[in-house]
Amino acid sequence: MDRPKSRPMVSRVIPVELFDLVVFGATGDLAKRKILPALLRRFVAGQVPDGSRLIGAARSEHSVAEYRAFAEAALAEHAVGVGSAEQRKAFIETLDYVTVDATGEQGWAELAKKLVPGRIRAFYFSVAPRLFGALAERLHKYGMASGDARIVVEKPFGRDLATAEALNRDLAQHFAERQIYRIDHYLGKETVQNLMVIRFGNMLFEPLWNAQYVDHIQITVAETVGVGGRGDYYDRAGAMRDMVQNHLMQLLCLIAMEPPAKFEPDSVRDEKLKVIRALDPVEPSDIVRGQYLAEGEKPGYCDHVENPNSHTESFIAMKLHISNWRWAGTPFYLRTGKRLKSRTSEIAVVFKETPHSIFGPEAGRHRNILTIRLQPNEGIDLGVTIKEPGPGGMRLVDVPLDMTFSEALGPEAAQSADAYERLIMDVIRGNQTLFMRGDEVEAAWAWTDPIIGGWEARGEAPIAYESGSSGPEEALMLMHRDGRRWREIRT
Repeated sequence: MDRPKSRPMVSRVIPVELFDLVVFGATGDLAKRKILPALLRRFVAGQVPDGSRLIGAARSEHSVAEYRAFAEAALAEHAVGVGSAEQRKAFIETLDYVTVDATGEQGWAELAKKLVPGRIRAFYFSVAPRLFGALAERLHKYGMASGDARIVVEKPFGRDLATAEALNRDLAQHFAERQIYRIDHYLGKETVQNLMVIRFGNMLFEPLWNAQYVDHIQITVAETVGVGGRGDYYDRAGAMRDMVQNHLMQLLCLIAMEPPAKFEPDSVRDEKLKVIRALDPVEPSDIVRGQYLAEGEKPGYCDHVENPNSHTESFIAMKLHISNWRWAGTPFYLRTGKRLKSRTSEIAVVFKETPHSIFGPEAGRHRNILTIRLQPNEGIDLGVTIKEPGPGGMRLVDVPLDMTFSEALGPEAAQSADAYERLIMDVIRGNQTLFMRGDEVEAAWAWTDPIIGGWEARGEAPIAYESGSSGPEEALMLMHRDGRRWREIRT
């Protein structure tokens, strides 16, 4: 029997109003790898209105022609095959550049003159967080912080509660909360947004989405790369600050939150905040920290960060509990790490077994698992139990009902909008639904700080683990002692 053809994906380009977008740190790595390619794709898709302008700003001295040459080289490397030669040329011609000193006065008056009055204006802070306050202050001083202006700030939003509160205060002196967009690119991923649709758009799941039917939930974000050139930053952050406090926390909130009254910014963010505030403190015995070893010619973690005595974790696994009516007694297991066996991000909702098996003990133990794959091969599958074909009694087997986006929705789905494309366009639209609010960031740090402070006070060193493995053996025991198993990190 022939396999049914995939359903073609219907792609709609929702227009936005004319805008001026200023990217501070326009010659940096993030601008080169993510921001410029994202803007080119939206330009090629026809979503950037004619007359909109993209203005690069950085401390380095460049003419407009030199910056356009820089952008062209960046796109040749990071946006291969996007658009025709004519489209790419037209995009490059929309780029402008101003040399600006974030902590001084150079270039600010010139930048202010380039902005068109009455037009939407957005300022992307693709710079170190220590410069956020200075940039916000000068935008206000030079009259660019108008009521319709928006600022986009990248993580890290502080390194603890005190610095997060200070950062929020600095920004709030010059911009209202409705103007501040704290970007977490995980929230722009297609499958992450589908979490809400799966839950709240399907009657099948929401009645079962609670402690009565769910045994546990696993969230895994595994990377094959080491810390690479980020050693200096990473050794001050670690997996807890770099991944758990923001990316995994956001996934946890979307999985665990109550249905918002409406799909609008404050309704969604109110429910996410309730989840964070309901998190129990984590016992030291429910946390495993690891640090990858060298493998052949590949350096180990301590070599990468040039600190042989480092106690910073490159891997963390932990068990969490949410103290509310929906999730009381249901554990959430989180793990993330570098130099693991495969690049995988997934959420697995493991349902409880049936209360009684009519098929007898020889049928074995079976349960339904809903898996949301964030990367690679974005998609969703639901494991169901069926009878294995053939005579000889009721032999049961688990099989997946698989919806890989590229197969179910057509090949275009595999090339759907990058997270940065979606999030930057949401900034222009003024839609904050997929961005973090200030109180949400502070609540996350309020929960995280005691955990970090605890292991620092105890002087705990991370456990060494082999590169290319699934992490420390102790992380496996974290679940084995509960009679559960981590899902395999597949290669």
